[in-house]
Amino acid sequence: MQADSPAVPAGGFASCAAARAAGAALPLRWGQPGYRPGLDGDGDGLACER
Repeated sequence: MQADSPAVPAGGFASCAAARAAGAALPLRWGQPGYRPGLDGDGDGLACER
């Protein structure tokens, strides 16, 4: 992990607001640290896209 990367909680971010607050680059993509299906409302592999 790079020094300027956000810390990703185990299991992904609890919410999109938490991802934003941590400084994550949005949208989160499937397979990317922090992504979890619960954040992907339409199931297209992109979370927090709005």
